[in-house]
Amino acid sequence: MNKPKLSFWQIWNLSFGFLGVQIGYSLQNSNTSSIFESLGADVSHLSYFWLAAPLAGMIIQPIVGMFSDGTWTRFGRRIPYILGGALISTAALLLMPNCPVLLAVAPLAMGAFILLFMDLSFNVTMQPFRALVADMLDDSQKTQGYVVQTFLINLGAVIGAFLPLVMTWFGVSDEAVPGKVSEHIAWSYYAGGIVLLLTVLVTAFKTKEYPPREFAEYNGLEYEGAGKTGNDAVPDKTAAAASHAKKPGFVELMRNIPKVMLQLGVTQFFSWAALFLMWTYLKPAITGTVTDPATGAVLSEGATQTWVGVLNGIYPVPACIAAIFLGRIAAKFGNKAVYAACLLFGAAGFGSLLFIHDKYLMMLPMVGIGIAWAGILAMPYSILSRDVDAGNMGAYMGIFNFTITIPQIVIGLTGGMIVKWCFGSEAVYMLGLAGVFMLLAAISVAFVGRGRTESGR
Repeated sequence: MNKPKLSFWQIWNLSFGFLGVQIGYSLQNSNTSSIFESLGADVSHLSYFWLAAPLAGMIIQPIVGMFSDGTWTRFGRRIPYILGGALISTAALLLMPNCPVLLAVAPLAMGAFILLFMDLSFNVTMQPFRALVADMLDDSQKTQGYVVQTFLINLGAVIGAFLPLVMTWFGVSDEAVPGKVSEHIAWSYYAGGIVLLLTVLVTAFKTKEYPPREFAEYNGLEYEGAGKTGNDAVPDKTAAAASHAKKPGFVELMRNIPKVMLQLGVTQFFSWAALFLMWTYLKPAITGTVTDPATGAVLSEGATQTWVGVLNGIYPVPACIAAIFLGRIAAKFGNKAVYAACLLFGAAGFGSLLFIHDKYLMMLPMVGIGIAWAGILAMPYSILSRDVDAGNMGAYMGIFNFTITIPQIVIGLTGGMIVKWCFGSEAVYMLGLAGVFMLLAAISVAFVGRGRTESGR
């Protein structure tokens, strides 16, 4: 039994809350290194602070996925987790700029604690969005669903990255004051937190998830409800307990991981390692070298930080544009070919950053990185979602997040040693290393095999 076809705006509303979550995530990616440097962190220690994000994702996403698979409330299966995580995420964004005030004797420690708190809540919110698209859409609309989600993610990334610059247009100071979070960054976090909550509320109130009986029928699953009629919007506790009891445990899920997930994991490792290197080292890599072509002068540290936000806002723009066409191009040439091509654009972009110092010319490599970003956000999930049992979709989407978090943890643990001992604390060479990783990711796509529904295409 096929699921009903959803309209474009219904598909849009499924992921609209991800727009706000990505605004917050983009603010974090663009400004975390600067915040911790202003609080006294050394460049060789930055990667350790960034470990909070992947560690949180590795722990939280599989747990949330498994629990949401077995959850049903009057608000749905995934929506309660999305909404709860959004409330906590908003609080974390409001608290982060105030860490020097909250714990004046140890602002770095407070910042690290709030960062972990923020990442935990981001992951609680983000994970169900991936499963929600798979839950609600028929196979024929899944690629479109993930492409729309990719578009919204990148739109959020643009908004989040540009918010500090926009704040300076309104007269907010971008002065980098040691021991404090710059005002333009602080106000960006406040605005981002409010928008995150509002967009998630749109998804929560505009999306009606399939009740248990309908969900089971659409996915060819056995419905465990007893003595119910109609759609069985809320199964009785006995039936819910029986259904939950039949859910496979984590060990069994790991033992039966689809082969394509393992193959995609190799590609994910290299691509996400490259992205993590950029997020961690872009600011120290270009500090003292990026110039204003109008004057030829090297940008100040505060201006450099603002420009890092601009660069982080550039690469999601081509990603938004690419996302519009990815579905059609993939339908013609196959997911694998499009995925590999996107990653090659990213490799070229990272390599170019080694040689460009003009602040405006630096936008060109970000275009290539943006095309890679579009492929990374859409293609693996489109490939994977067709090879995963619908009843365990949330759990497997959470487990698949290991392929995102493990490379970040590896780089987080080793990045400080690499930049110090291999590159003499010259952070720019970490961007070159990112280019090598992205190239390896593109090559590894060739080894991703076809699934039972030709998802490898």
